[in-house]
Amino acid sequence: MLIHRILAAIVLIPLVIVVLFLVPLSLFSSIIILVCGLAAWEWAQFLCITKKTPKLIFTLSSVLLLSILYLSPNLVIFEIKLYSAILFLSIIWWIIALFLVLSYPATTKYWCHSIFIKLLFAFFTIVPFFISMIELRSINYNSNSYTGAIWLLYIFVLVWATDTGAYFAGRSFGKRKLAAKVSPGKTVEGFIGGVSVSIAISVTVYLFNLFKIEFSAFFISSLLAILVSVLGDLTESMFKREAGIKDSGHLIPGHGGILDRIDSLTAAVPVFVAFYFHLL
Repeated sequence: MLIHRILAAIVLIPLVIVVLFLVPLSLFSSIIILVCGLAAWEWAQFLCITKKTPKLIFTLSSVLLLSILYLSPNLVIFEIKLYSAILFLSIIWWIIALFLVLSYPATTKYWCHSIFIKLLFAFFTIVPFFISMIELRSINYNSNSYTGAIWLLYIFVLVWATDTGAYFAGRSFGKRKLAAKVSPGKTVEGFIGGVSVSIAISVTVYLFNLFKIEFSAFFISSLLAILVSVLGDLTESMFKREAGIKDSGHLIPGHGGILDRIDSLTAAVPVFVAFYFHLL
């Protein structure tokens, strides 16, 4: 398991940095649409769609929807209001997801047999992630194309640190299960360790005055992103458990699929953007 994490980090982290900092915004947007399309392909399993043709239709429909969201609005004000509304609704979704994880499996009877409800789950996981990635990358793009990339890298580092810190703290001190019915491997001690490491990084980044912003809004948004990143991981674990699968895919040998790699980010990035740039 550890060697898989190390190998994945060696390959993926440099690739992520290249995409964030060296790829122009238009190509970056296309890459994120592709990533979300692959995530939709894997999500089809949660909808009990197993045949290739229906999965392809669902995937292409998702890609088309994201492309329309990105390309169609001609009025900047309309686009801002639409994005803000979707990001606000995504916060509500993650509150609901927290309830579903905490009450699993008792509440599955209310959603596991409903394609419509599970489609809503997919929408509010993938679409806000796409919107927030594009919105954050676009910050001050014309004046300084690296501003948004630095913001995104900061959130990515928080998520990676939370996951890595939780892994090592859990292995060293883990005794009490965090959500035994959803993900038996996660512990309270691991959770505390991962969150602590990420909080330390967040405070350090602020002290270095990297973003030159107000501390309260920065810290609150960062803390919420850290906490909800764990929820994103647990929520995908809940869906996989309900679907009877171990990994969402096999795109990364020995390390699962796209959803397994971005599940924490699908929660952390939208929540950070929603709170820092729209609510606080």
